[in-house]
Amino acid sequence: MQTLEVWNLAVRRNGKTLLRDVSFSLGSGEWLAIVGPNGAGKSTLMKVLAGEWTYTGVVTLDGRSLNEMKPRERALVMGLMDQGSFSQFAFTVEEVVRMGRYPYRKGIFHTGDPDEDAAVEQALADTGLTGLRHRSVLTLSGGEQQRCALAQALCHQPQVLLLDEPVNHLDLNYQKELYQIADGWRKSASHAVVTVLHDLSAARRFATKALVLSGGKPLSFGSIKESLTDDILNTAWNMDVAGWMREMGEAWR
Repeated sequence: MQTLEVWNLAVRRNGKTLLRDVSFSLGSGEWLAIVGPNGAGKSTLMKVLAGEWTYTGVVTLDGRSLNEMKPRERALVMGLMDQGSFSQFAFTVEEVVRMGRYPYRKGIFHTGDPDEDAAVEQALADTGLTGLRHRSVLTLSGGEQQRCALAQALCHQPQVLLLDEPVNHLDLNYQKELYQIADGWRKSASHAVVTVLHDLSAARRFATKALVLSGGKPLSFGSIKESLTDDILNTAWNMDVAGWMREMGEAWR
């Protein structure tokens, strides 16, 4: 991967503007945290990148417009972690992970993917699920299901991994585990990660860049130090964010 670039992105649905004037770029080995208060447009932006919603503006990967890619082509370069697509069915962990190879298969018999088995094994190993491969996903804990969803996305072998609030409702140990897995994947092959986050501490810890949204438009984009300043955060949330974070940190001293 060279660069994911977004210029003047805007989204209108049902006569309402949800996003406007969004521009940013992301290169190999970088992690973008999309942050902002509720209703800022974070998940809307993620839906655009995942190919679920239409938009105006330009979104390119390595110079090629994502709008010009067929769904199968997009799936080969963008991996979306989506737990909801399988958590109601009694698939095994391995079956769910293997679904991540569908974009590589051809014909009515879904053949032609010589790398499938190796990719499945790697995704299971990377997420610590090898020993659970034959378990039904319905018997997994919340954290294990999240890891399964992540393994499916990694099995795509994408260039960009999309994570929309990936640790919601997870215990702290599972949050740490998932962040570390995604971070290791990013660093191992200079991939890119795009994450919608509510946890500003996690954004500062793992991301290399941040896009701060408020009211459907960007307040800042750049390095973590450039984007997550006191002034910018206070404007986005209309409160003393840094002061609150420091106050919370004092409870552990």
